[in-house]
Order: sequence, then C-alpha cells, then structure tokens
Amino acid sequence: MDELATRRAAEPVSPEDGRADGPATANGAPEPWGALGSLAEPARRAARALAAATSAVKDAALRGWADALEARVPEIVEANTVDMDRARAGGVSAAILDRLLIDEPRTGQMADGLRQVAALKDPVGIVLDGWTLPNGLRVEKVRVPLGVVGVIYEGRPNVTVDAAGLGVKAGNAVLLRGSRVAERSNAVLVRILQDASEAAGLPAAAVQSVPPTRESARDMMRARGLIDLLIPRGGADLIETTVRESHVPVIETGVGNCHVYVDAAANLGKALAILVNAKVQRPGVCNAAETFLVHRTVAEAFVPRALEAMAANGVDVFGDEAVRALDRTGRVEPATDDEYGAEFLDLKIAARVVGSLDEAIEHISTFGTKHTEAIVTEDYDAARRFVDGVDAAAVMVNASTRFTDGGEFGMGAEVGIFI
Repeated sequence: MDELATRRAAEPVSPEDGRADGPATANGAPEPWGALGSLAEPARRAARALAAATSAVKDAALRGWADALEARVPEIVEANTVDMDRARAGGVSAAILDRLLIDEPRTGQMADGLRQVAALKDPVGIVLDGWTLPNGLRVEKVRVPLGVVGVIYEGRPNVTVDAAGLGVKAGNAVLLRGSRVAERSNAVLVRILQDASEAAGLPAAAVQSVPPTRESARDMMRARGLIDLLIPRGGADLIETTVRESHVPVIETGVGNCHVYVDAAANLGKALAILVNAKVQRPGVCNAAETFLVHRTVAEAFVPRALEAMAANGVDVFGDEAVRALDRTGRVEPATDDEYGAEFLDLKIAARVVGSLDEAIEHISTFGTKHTEAIVTEDYDAARRFVDGVDAAAVMVNASTRFTDGGEFGMGAEVGIFI
C-alpha cells in the first residue's frame, strides 16, 4: 500500500504562501524545484502542443500507444514481476497483489481501453451553448483543455495508462505520481507511452512519471501555477489528504463502500449470482461490494444461501443479530458501525437485514461513499424509488456493482468515480 494511505503526505502551507515553496520567478510563477520542477515546465509546453493537436493526431497516438503496449509485453511483465516479488516480500495482501499484477491479458485490456478512448468523440472544441447579445456580440461556451493534470494514485499500474489516455484525448499533459509498490511497472509503461508519442508526432513530455516519494506528493499539492488540476485516486486517507492540503484545484474521487440491496421482490437466484460476483470476482477493487442488505420478508430464504456462498468463496462475514440468527456456517462475526463503514478491499463483507426499502436507503446514506449502489428487484416502482433515493455516482438495477468501470461502460477508461 502506498505510504500516503497510512500517513499524511504534506505539512500545512503558511496562509500567505499560496504557491509552492521556493523563490518566485520574474513573472511571479513558482521557481521550479527538484524533480517536479524539471517535469512541470516541459509538461506545460507539451500541453500547449496538445491543445492545438487535431483529433486525428491524438487518436493516432492513442492507437500507437495500444500497439506499443502489446508489442512490449515481455518488458512490462518483467518489470511487474520485480514489483510483485517485492510486494510479496513486504507481506501485502492478496487483494493488493491482484491490483498490482500486470500480465499479458491485462496488458491487452489496457491496449483495448486506449483504442476505445481513441474511438470516442473528441471533447475539445465542442460548443456547449451559444447566444447573440442585443448589441450583436456572439457568445459561446466551448470545451477546452485544462492544461497540465496531475494524478496521485496507489498501487494499480493500469491507472498509468488509463489516466494518460484520457488526459491526452482531452488535450492535456499528464504528470503521474504512482506508488512505490508499482514503481518499476509505472516507469516502463510511461517509457513505452513516451516512445510511442514521439513516433506519432506528439511531445514525449505529454506523459511523465513523477518519482514516488513523499516529497513529490507534497510538491504536487503545492504546485499552483505549474499544475492546473490534481486528481487523487486511491483510499480515503490519500483522497482526504489531497483535498485538505492541496493549493491546486482538486477533483475529489470516491472511496468504494458499495452495497447490494436484495429487495422483497427480488429474484433470489439472480440476487445470489449478483452478490457473489460483486464481492468475489475482484475483492480488492473499489467497485466490489462491501455490504449486502436483505429485506426481512426474504431474509429467511436468502440469507442462509448467501452466507454459504460467501463461506464457499472464503469471504468473512460480519452480520447483525438477524443475519447471525440465520447463519448455518458458524462463521459470521458481529457487525459494528466500523464494519458497515469499511472499504475492506478484501474477502470480507458486512450484512444486515432491513425492514423496508427506505431503511436500506437510510443505511446506504449513513455508511455509503457515493460510489456504486445496487438493488436486486423485480418491482419497477421499488427500483425507481431506489434509483431516485440513493445518492451515488452509479446506481445499478439487477446488475453487479462491478460494472462501474470505464471499459464496461464503453468509455475505455476512467480516472475515478467523482462525487
């Protein structure tokens, strides 16, 4: 796990100093310093070139990236193997290892994602609205690039490619600060993208890797004037630290405490399949389910089956009294607010029996993180009430929370779930 997930990454900056530390240049911008300074200025030049690049040039570059990744799989796997070995020696969990892994199939998925992004409509230059004033002046709202986008993220090397692809598609240069645990994998991926960028006629500095040090994260948060937008992607500590400490505008992404609610009108066979998929397929990712809620009228029929399925897949369950009363596995531990509020990212799940759909929504409102929530029901009105009543970036009806993904939604990639 990245060091930012367990301790604060930056000290407060004095109120009178809204910029990064260091002397100002003649034009008032912060003096470039250290590794970040050597990367930020080339990134700003690259951003100007990207802003002027045509859709055809950017899309050709993204397709070139995809081809390059597939052509250099052995190099990627070799670097990732070093990271995986170091992570195992450090005793990280199986879920973290799963997020860290890059093999040939996952490299192919990253390449396919880039091709999907290339096929999307170019967001730059789209006229959102326009009107003419009485004096004849024509006014238009037009989408333009942001400039230099910084991304701070934890041990998922695929984010390197996803963030780079989306950034360049939108005409932005990207500074990528991954974690130490994925340092070699990230470095190889960025090098491949840079080589392919130059071959396609884009500046290599359009995508750059920031050294994964505690100081570099702090510097990115303070780099107003060098970085135009900062996006944290990872656990709650990382996100909260970045939002609190940053002097650069931040887009806050969501932590994934996702729920599956089994309604009174649910098809229980469907509900079981959805729950198992949502929890078990990849428990270490942010769209995995962390709690399941069951309407009391179907609890006796569903809860024992669900607990047996969880036990068969090695999932530890924390349940309320009603859930534990229906347990035939002897494995269910008592649930507290700590479990209901947890993003386990592991083979663990909380469970509760609720008396109504409204009670399920209230539970989600109390403990959810506005990422993804799912209802399983054959009642259209119940589904509509759930969709309208739950505040989340994505709400699923009769579908697994695992579908919340840029690739699954046909967008190729995503940088985070924004709340």
